[in-house]
Amino acid sequence: MVSFSLIHSATYFPSHSASSFTVRCTTPTTPSPPAPPQKHRRSDENIRDEARRRPQLQNLSARYVPFDPPPLSTESYSLDEIVYRSQSGRLLDVQHEFTALKRYDGAFWRNLFDSRVGKTTWPYGSGVWSKKEWVLPEIDDDDIVSAFEGNSNLFWAERFGKQYLQMNDLWVKHCGISHTGSFKDLGMTVLVSQVNRLRKMNKPVVGVGCASTGDTSAALSAYCAAAGIPSIVFLPADKISTAQLVQPIANGAFVLSLDTDFDGCMHLIRQVTAELPIYLANSLNSLRLEGQKTAAIEILQQFNWEVPDWVIVPGGNLGNIYAFYKGFHMCKELGLVDRIPRLVCAQAANANPLYLHYKSGFDQGFNPMKADTTFASAIQIGDPVSIDRAVYALKKSDGIVEEATEEELMDATALADSTGMFICPHTGVALTALMKLREAGVIEANDRTVVVSTAHGLKFTQSKIEYHSRNIQEMACRLANPPVKVKAEFGSVMDVLKEYLKNNESKW
Repeated sequence: MVSFSLIHSATYFPSHSASSFTVRCTTPTTPSPPAPPQKHRRSDENIRDEARRRPQLQNLSARYVPFDPPPLSTESYSLDEIVYRSQSGRLLDVQHEFTALKRYDGAFWRNLFDSRVGKTTWPYGSGVWSKKEWVLPEIDDDDIVSAFEGNSNLFWAERFGKQYLQMNDLWVKHCGISHTGSFKDLGMTVLVSQVNRLRKMNKPVVGVGCASTGDTSAALSAYCAAAGIPSIVFLPADKISTAQLVQPIANGAFVLSLDTDFDGCMHLIRQVTAELPIYLANSLNSLRLEGQKTAAIEILQQFNWEVPDWVIVPGGNLGNIYAFYKGFHMCKELGLVDRIPRLVCAQAANANPLYLHYKSGFDQGFNPMKADTTFASAIQIGDPVSIDRAVYALKKSDGIVEEATEEELMDATALADSTGMFICPHTGVALTALMKLREAGVIEANDRTVVVSTAHGLKFTQSKIEYHSRNIQEMACRLANPPVKVKAEFGSVMDVLKEYLKNNESKW
């Protein structure tokens, strides 16, 4: 192990009166995180100005390589190249220089990441960029586009766990408590920051485009708007919620509503980005997964670097399950923890190609499907781009795939809401998977389990209204809680309240 010393440099930042520093490796002792500047920033400075005076870890790098490459492969690309697949058509992965990262031990990285939590220091106030060295180590802080995303609530689901699952250690990671209301912010801050860098380098990028089931377009349009970069969005007509549709519109994106499903939109955006200087923002682009993996690191931080037994993730295009694996794997490889959790990917039964592939033992070739309509609209994907990544992550983590019918996911959503949550249908899919695995005895009562909630429930109020109005065909909506119409008279109100109290006395 080596550390670094802070060397005074009078000329490195000549425009600032405060002393500045460069970083160099020195002795073989365990290093400490760089000390933050002691002096408050000047009144004429902002947090970006302050960041320019801060020392950085040196000689860290990352590059694109083919995902799961064949033996002896030497193919790689700079992150400043515009490339989405390898020469053989494989997905790409961002590979970090582990030799350089391993110059610092696990205690160093834990202390460094912990020292940045809850601060307004640019860009480390972000849950993503507080791990900058593991995300885009070479990007200049000035190029970063961030809304201080991440740092989302890890909610102890005490009542839900105890009352319905006999579990004492059930947690819900509310990734939807974020800038645009979904976990997609974690990846989009990375992608748009890199695009911002490319544009400053005069690379041929006039805008950024994506196909979306709603949340991706919301995140892309917001971050592009913050950076002044044009965004183009392909949406499947009449297949996303109004709350999701209004976000890219409000943020000034150029929105195309297409008479197809997500898979059709994805096919078109890939054709368009191959012909026009529009940067592809879908999870085919591995940059987004670098941001999404930080949610896994964040979970470990929130447990004081203790590893949960299970992490359950809803799956649609399947990049997120791999991102979680990658985050946990990096922490293990770099000595922050000594193991990784088992992963569960939860799919809606109406869009379950990974589940069917898993049930075949992954032995047969993957068969894409035509996804049917599901209330979990963000994962209504029948031909997921990241299928190979997902299978890899599940095999490496001794993972499981489970599914949820429409009635199961809506009932699970209502049940969770009745215990104080307000979750999206995709989280209902993950909770259904948990309940099935708990009933089967796969997940045990004392297992520390994290369910990843991918979006805010406020984006899906229409589905909740339909459920509680019992307005869903062929669904019992057995946990519906519709309002009771009563005459505005004291006697009528008292009669209804007495009846309510009598009927529910056993519950309390």
